[in-house]
This record gives sequence, C-alpha cells and structure tokens, in this order.
Amino acid sequence: MRTGQDQPAGPHAQRGVGSTAPAAATPLLTSSAALCWGLQFALLNPVLALLLVALYDAGPADVGWVLGVYNASGFVAALGIPSWADRRKDYLRPLLACGALTLALAITTALPVAVVALVVLGGPAGVGVSLLFADMKHAKAAPSEVINTRAIVSFAWVAGPPLATFIMAALGNRAILPVLAVIAFLNMATTAGMIAKRRAAKSMDPDPDPTLHATGQPVSRTAVVLIVSGFVALQATNSAAVSVMSLFVTERLGLPLIWSGVALGISALLEIPALLIIGRLSRRFSSQTILATGCVADMAYYAAMTVLTGPVLLIGVQPLNAWFFGTVAGIGLTLFQDLIPGPGLASGLFTNTRRIGAIVSGVIIAAGPGLGLGYQGVFGICAVAAFAALILIGLSRGTAPKA
Repeated sequence: MRTGQDQPAGPHAQRGVGSTAPAAATPLLTSSAALCWGLQFALLNPVLALLLVALYDAGPADVGWVLGVYNASGFVAALGIPSWADRRKDYLRPLLACGALTLALAITTALPVAVVALVVLGGPAGVGVSLLFADMKHAKAAPSEVINTRAIVSFAWVAGPPLATFIMAALGNRAILPVLAVIAFLNMATTAGMIAKRRAAKSMDPDPDPTLHATGQPVSRTAVVLIVSGFVALQATNSAAVSVMSLFVTERLGLPLIWSGVALGISALLEIPALLIIGRLSRRFSSQTILATGCVADMAYYAAMTVLTGPVLLIGVQPLNAWFFGTVAGIGLTLFQDLIPGPGLASGLFTNTRRIGAIVSGVIIAAGPGLGLGYQGVFGICAVAAFAALILIGLSRGTAPKA
C-alpha cells in the first residue's frame, strides 16, 4: 500500500543518512533465508495430508481435524512470538529458535510422538517466514525488495512439491523427514549469518522504535474486519486445495502421485511473474480491485477442478491458481504491514489469516467427502468460499486507502 511518499529504490535509499533503521542483511543472506524457509513449507505442506493417510491410516475426517489442530497450535505462536519480537526489536533470534524447532520436528520418527510434535513444535516453527518479513520491514526494506523476496519463496514451491513427491515415491514416505532436517539446519545457518552482520553494524546503526514503521493511513475498524475476513476465506480455499491435491490426483483422477507435484510446481512457477505484475498494478489500482481479480480467478479455478478428468486440464487451469495466490501473497503482506503498527504483529496477523483459514479448511476437507461428493466436492465448496470473499472485499472498497 502506498502512502503518497514514493521513495527511490535501492538498498540504501530507504534509510538515508542519520537513519535509525538497523542495517539490513545482505541480499544473498536474505534471499538464501527466503529460499530455505520457502522450501521447508513447499516440501511438507503439499504432502502432509498424504503422510497422515499413509502413516496414520487417517480418513478424510481425521485429516481435517488433525490439520485443524495443527494450525490452531500455530495461531497463538503467530501472534505471540512476533509481538514479543516487536517489544524487543529483535526478529532474528526468534527466527533462529524457529529453525531449531523445525529441526526437532523433522527428526521425530515415532508415529504417536510425531503427531504430538506436529502440534507442539510445528506451530511455533511455522512463524519463521513472518519473522523474516518483519525483520525486513524493521530494516526499512523497500517494497520492491519485499516483493522480490516473496517471489523467492514462491520459487521454492516450484522445486519443493515435485521434489517431495519424488523422494517419497522413490524412497518411501519417511524419507522426507531427513530432508526436512537438512533444510532446518540451513535455516539456522542463514539466520546465524544475519545475526552476525546485524551485531557488527549495531553500534553504527541502532534499532528504531518499531512504531515508526506504521506508515499506512488510518482506516476504519470495519474495513480491517472485512479485509481480514476476506483473507481468511481465501486462505481457507488455498489450504484445503493444497492439502487434498495429492489425494485428489491419485484417488479421483487415478493419476500417478507425481502429477500432484507437477501441478503445484507449475502454479508456483507462474506465481513469480504474477507477483511482479501485481507489483506494477498496485501503483495504478487499489488493493481491493486487484484482490477482486484474484477472487474471480479463484472461483474459476475451483469450478474447473470439480469437472476436469485428466492431466491436461489439471495443468491448464494452474495459471488461474497462480494469479489468485499471487494477489493474496503480493497484496496481503504489504497491506497488513501498512495498516498495523509493529512489523512483527502485522506479519503475524497476516500469517494468522492463513492459520485461521487452515482451521476452516479442515471443515471443508471433511465436508466434501462427508457429503458424498468425494474430493472434488472440496473444490466445489472452495468456489463458494471464494465468492464470499469477493463480497467481503467489495464491501470494504471505499473504506480503506489505495495500495
């Protein structure tokens, strides 16, 4: 969201002489951290439902409630940890702790213990991406830097899903766990590098008051509630669709598992140019207008998923999915950070729209097969939810400032 104070691009232009902003991490460190955190979720999330079915013999309803509880455990962490980081003006040490939690989760192999670990460790571990973007906001990173970094996270989804499905198909379902452990170690290493750079520059560039970063124009509480509600609905559709994609491909379409990874990977690949286009469009159109186009694409995508029967159409509708999620990811993060004081709280609240949406997605996942509609019924319910989000975003138009 623009505030009428466009600033020049570049790593130093946003900070200026005498700025109290902390020294930003090098582009290589930030990009590496974004890639590793993106890979962590790209490897785990698309196959999590499949792991529950294969390792726990879970039915559709079981998959729904386990994913719901897992995301509920992350709800508190997504607000509490970033808010605590706001008060301490330190986002990197909590980020390091998130990496350690991920490592502990990945090396848990006993099945009953793994379920508990998913809830107890998985939720806090998932705060890492929020903390990374909060640290960028804290360091006064330019909007273009945030968008480019978010595009790197999207790039991780290009390699992550097909890699995860290939590893599991070739080496067994458990083989994904040591891979996640390696990614967690890399997350910790990149964070340690950013901490070392920040410590070296701290005496010359002390931390600012986090309230200085709340540059957005005041908006009504009604607008915030409508926008948050719309994002929850959109995030619910995305979470449900990603979670059941592997099961939909194998059980409904009768295709090899690898097609699930191919479809999600292509969608993630197309999301990268979508994000860059959205960055340009945001200079001319309001956030609500861009989000509305995402809702329409979302509805069209899910409607198509209910009737397609083969791999050609499965791949052909992925551009719609890419545009939809590009609008959510590209507009959502910067919108929330401009509306809410404190970069950690803002990023955490945006993340919690995904968490709440994932909880709601548990109901969607259970309802589709539960109503006798099969896994394609999940996509039908998602189309209805996308329409509801379009209404909410339309109602908020005119009560919030332009992006």
